Amino acid sequence: MSALLAVIDAGEMTIHALLAAEALRKAATSGGHTIAVEVRTGQGVLGALEPARIQEAHAVLLVGTGTLDADRFGALPHHGTSIEAVLADPAAALDPLILAEPEAAKPHRMKRDQAATLSTTDGPRHIVAITSCPTGIAHTFMAAEGLQQGAKTLGHTIRVETQGSVGARDGLTDDEIAAADIVIIAADRQVDLGRFAGKRVFQSATKPAITDGAGLIQRALVEATALAGPEGGAPDEGQAAGASPQAATGAKAGRGGRTGPYKHLMTGVSFMLPFVVAGGLLIALAFALGGIYAYDDAHKGTLAYALFQVGAKGAFVLIVPVLAGYIAHSIADRPGIAPGMIGGMVAANLQAGFLGGMLAGFIAGYGTAFLNRHIRLPRTLEGLKPVLILPLLGTLLTGLLMIYVVGGPAAGALAAMTTWLKGMQGSSAILLGILIGGMMAFDMGGPINKAAYAFSTGLIASQVYTPMAAAMVAGMTPPLGLALAAQMFANRFTVEERETRGAAAVLGLAFVTEGAIPFAARDPLRVIPALVAGSAVAGAISMAIGAELRVPHGGVFVLPIPNAVSHVGGYIAALAIGAGVTAVALRVLKRPV
Repeated sequence: MSALLAVIDAGEMTIHALLAAEALRKAATSGGHTIAVEVRTGQGVLGALEPARIQEAHAVLLVGTGTLDADRFGALPHHGTSIEAVLADPAAALDPLILAEPEAAKPHRMKRDQAATLSTTDGPRHIVAITSCPTGIAHTFMAAEGLQQGAKTLGHTIRVETQGSVGARDGLTDDEIAAADIVIIAADRQVDLGRFAGKRVFQSATKPAITDGAGLIQRALVEATALAGPEGGAPDEGQAAGASPQAATGAKAGRGGRTGPYKHLMTGVSFMLPFVVAGGLLIALAFALGGIYAYDDAHKGTLAYALFQVGAKGAFVLIVPVLAGYIAHSIADRPGIAPGMIGGMVAANLQAGFLGGMLAGFIAGYGTAFLNRHIRLPRTLEGLKPVLILPLLGTLLTGLLMIYVVGGPAAGALAAMTTWLKGMQGSSAILLGILIGGMMAFDMGGPINKAAYAFSTGLIASQVYTPMAAAMVAGMTPPLGLALAAQMFANRFTVEERETRGAAAVLGLAFVTEGAIPFAARDPLRVIPALVAGSAVAGAISMAIGAELRVPHGGVFVLPIPNAVSHVGGYIAALAIGAGVTAVALRVLKRPV
């Protein structure tokens, strides 16, 4: 494995240069090598090469004919080529670098590679970590437990901060961070990395920490990269990575491209959920005390009327702005909050609902991040950007686009979808229930599950409650079905699985689908189809009977609240039948232990 460098002068071909950089990364990875790529553009340098990285490199590729600052590489073997040649055949462009590695350097490189391989076993390390998921419930704490068990197995010490739905617990101190060898971020939403400037940081989703905490720690010890902040500001949240070395030095390349829209959306959803839960429960209580017309002026002065005002006119009004604001915050950090929330409020006023809020959040986030990268001010005036220039221009951009371009079509699309969903009956409702149910069970809290959940939750703001009911009953079914199967068909399960059936049942009742993960991890090819079948049936029954759910969480514990769930009897039947289908399917598919 060779450690390679590349410097690309974009000139007037910025897009081509970025494509060439990505092509070189893929070609190097395919050949078993590492590469760090610096792209020099008219707006600045992306992924600037650090001196330590240059010192460890074996060769450098100089792409283009502009200012490449080649003197800094000293006697390092180098080769020149063009952007066009790299795009035509990136592997061929790298060949001269690999051949140019001097023989004298190979023993040192082999020692470094060996040291990297042994870095997980050559002594105890001190690790700090953060775990977080969009809903801040199960994955957050399961990932923390996975990392703690993994560290114990490997002989390392670890401190884990969980950023759940009730805020951060077991918060990391400055002294602990300073003493840490590496920082591990196992999160499915954006996490503020400002505290970790200068530390070696590795980012991952929660799932690897849950399924193989020890393996994730071993990988992190080898692949973690130093987190450096952009000039004149706090470290960018998207810098650290385990995916590629250039991500750590490419802060100005933009965060959205590295984390992706899904992660930004899930960040917005995680901050939106408490508003939906509080508002939905308060509205349900208002209806319980004052009837379905508790909002009418005739009930003014009553507790029911007051609860409705707080829930519907307070919490629910903020759902779309909060969703948009924190999507934008995930992309552009603090300068994106004001444009995002204001854009979300504009979307709500235009009746564009959660669809408009999502669009407003992405417009505000990416627009503000673009402005931040391209507006250049003297150092003495840089302080005006986050408090004046970026909020003003970002809000102007987002608001005008929402009013004149995006808001109208988004409102029309939402109105059409709302009318269709409210009018669903018969086979169409059943098909939607099957789809939502299957998605909720397929990856048990993963991206597909969260996509169905986010869709259903967003519709609550538009007074469409049936998809949320289908999503929750389908999410409860997998752990309950597994617990039922482990009780009824014990010979299909190990002793350890039978001992955990009680915990799985409790998690299922609480709408924590992740309770099924330990069972599925041992036998995924048989367990997952059984879970999908049961959840699809539960979701179909829920949609068929028209069950409505006004709160996006709580499991069976919200059923006693009047008006929180409609058709309670049929809803409980859907849950029982879905769990039964899962149990029977497991009896058929799983072999005796």
